Amino acid sequence: MDFLEVIEKRRSIRKYSDRPVEKEILDAIVKVAQTAPSSRNCKSSAFMIIEDRDTIDALSQMRDSGSALLSGAQAAIVVMGDESKTDLWVDNCAISATFVQLAVTAMDLASCWVHCNGRPRLKADPEGAGADEYVAELLGIKEGLHPYCVIAIGYPVEE
Repeated sequence: MDFLEVIEKRRSIRKYSDRPVEKEILDAIVKVAQTAPSSRNCKSSAFMIIEDRDTIDALSQMRDSGSALLSGAQAAIVVMGDESKTDLWVDNCAISATFVQLAVTAMDLASCWVHCNGRPRLKADPEGAGADEYVAELLGIKEGLHPYCVIAIGYPVEE
């Protein structure tokens, strides 16, 4: 599939088959994401591949709205930013997450971005606990790395 086909085909897909995503494909997706441009080429984005069913289900609970779709995914990639490398880590994560989604599409898989940075866990309590805090605690993410989004990945059952 050429680049323009990838751009045209990419959609947010929220329903996935039960077919597992091969580890080699997930590794290749992260390798592509690591080539994403970043401010002053600081490479402040980091990635965590999640394949464990219980962990994916727990990630689907990060927000009371908009994250439940993760429970149907066969894999997820957490995109994180390293604040010690640049104050532009948020921007760099957005670019990296886009590269993840384009790579997923190029490999005939489907994805959907679930934002967690700066998002509350509960819509009714916007000043309460943050989804990013939940993700960091759940996954044991070291201090200085900030979860930006979680990208659900799987073989699509819808177009």
